[in-house]
Amino acid sequence: MKKEKQKKKGGKLKWILLIAVVVIIGAAAMGGGSGDDSSSGNTQTAEGNEPSTDTSSEKESQEPDVPTEYLSALTKAEQYSETMSMSKQGIYDQLVSEYGEQFSAEAAQYAIDNMEADWNANALAKAKSYSDTMYLSKQGIYDQLVSENGEKFTAEEAQYAVDNLEADYNKNALEKAKSYQESMSMSPEAIRDQLTSEYGEKFTQEEADYAIANLN
Repeated sequence: MKKEKQKKKGGKLKWILLIAVVVIIGAAAMGGGSGDDSSSGNTQTAEGNEPSTDTSSEKESQEPDVPTEYLSALTKAEQYSETMSMSKQGIYDQLVSEYGEQFSAEAAQYAIDNMEADWNANALAKAKSYSDTMYLSKQGIYDQLVSENGEKFTAEEAQYAVDNLEADYNKNALEKAKSYQESMSMSPEAIRDQLTSEYGEKFTQEEADYAIANLN
């Protein structure tokens, strides 16, 4: 009987040991699996958290730096265009002049090349100013616009201006005639000659006749 009980106890012990081994192996397998998942998850997280490349910074670094002097010249050029309606050549000359802005030739050229301006509109604005304040003739305005000692617009820009200017040249001639009469005490015939002269005001004969006919 004792031997049978010992055998039964021995059998139970073997089953207990076998079950324990199975449990340990299963736990190890589960732990290994979770470890793999975790490492895999960490890898994905690391990949997901990789810093994105800043393309704008790359572009800025690839673009050449513009010297501050060049940008200052550009600002000045735009101011001359917007407030004084100057020509391209007039602005350039003012930028480099020793009596003007004193920028380098390179900075001035950068400004001219990169500014946004409507030169036709500038020429028209200047033409209107000459008509309204100085009562110039059509030819006189054109000559002033293209003159090297004047506004320095191109011939095309000046022609656009006089073609699109709304001016009463009869009135301008009369105002000029009054000025000659009051400030220089000139005779009507002398005034007529001055109004039509190629070295004077360059009004047409009809405009000069209108002015003389309407003098007091």
